Amino acid sequence: MEKITSPLYMAPSTFSSSSSSSSKSLHLSRSPARGRRGGTKVVQEAKHEPMAIVGQLVRNIFNSDLREKALLELSKKTETVEDLALLLWHSRGIISELLREIVEIYPALSSPNLMQAASNRVCYALTLFQCVASHPETRTLFVNACIPQYLYPFLQTVDKSKPFEYLRLATLAVIGALVKDKDAEVINFLLGSGVISLCFNIMEIGDELSKTAATFIVEKVLLEDVGLDYFCETPKRFFDMGWALANMVESLTDRPSTKLLKHIISCYLRLTEIPSANARGTLHGFIPPVLRDRTFDNCLKDEPETRQRLKRLLEIVPKDNGPEKLSDLVAAAIRHKRRSI
Repeated sequence: MEKITSPLYMAPSTFSSSSSSSSKSLHLSRSPARGRRGGTKVVQEAKHEPMAIVGQLVRNIFNSDLREKALLELSKKTETVEDLALLLWHSRGIISELLREIVEIYPALSSPNLMQAASNRVCYALTLFQCVASHPETRTLFVNACIPQYLYPFLQTVDKSKPFEYLRLATLAVIGALVKDKDAEVINFLLGSGVISLCFNIMEIGDELSKTAATFIVEKVLLEDVGLDYFCETPKRFFDMGWALANMVESLTDRPSTKLLKHIISCYLRLTEIPSANARGTLHGFIPPVLRDRTFDNCLKDEPETRQRLKRLLEIVPKDNGPEKLSDLVAAAIRHKRRSI
């Protein structure tokens, strides 16, 4: 398996399709010709050949001997075959076969000896699900079928070895693809499915890439009004969010990450818009002192917009100068918990 270099690795670019959402006929022959010799006939054959190969790879998924190779090759084509999501979704039985790949690895999740090869194979299937989740014509179908919930067991794992981390990253990439575009139906589904608490878990125990991907998902949900309302509904949800953000800030003192810090600051700023005065008044307790004392100046030296957003946050949420500052107590509790892990 190629090394994962992004929490949204193999993320499909913007897909487009000439077929209507109600049509099942796919126009899968728009790949550019790779040569012009031999006249129009050869050019047309060159245009059709790539999709003929893709179609055969899709059919190979039904063959147990060819399936892994087909999954690998198709996972490499998610950015270059614009209608791949439609082909996968509307090809009878393909989604069921991809789900089979997911559920067959469940027993191995309770073992510390998950093999890298097995993890890689599931990641190929997850990359194809990411493709389906990214496409505007299949995203809602994907959510209505509750397929994301089949992936949540990967987010419940705590083993930090590479096979487990790859599964978490690939799963977060699928969820990240769902939230990239504003879609109230998707946000409501995710809030009702319990994925936020799983993201909080990743934000605490994951490595930098998975923390960044999980925080990106929480941020996108929080930026929607329904998401902000969700975190206002109960004190526990608000405190869980505040704790997760504060915990990540404290962890960044050892290994700063500009990208992750940008997402964290965005979440904090959004929380300042909570209607509840009591909640806003408590927010200062979840802004660690290291976010105020210029610890991250060097990390943000090339990020003027993020520095400005942090300045704005600290102006909105003034420092607590009480004898037992809540922010200090929270920071001390986080450091104690980190030492005990």
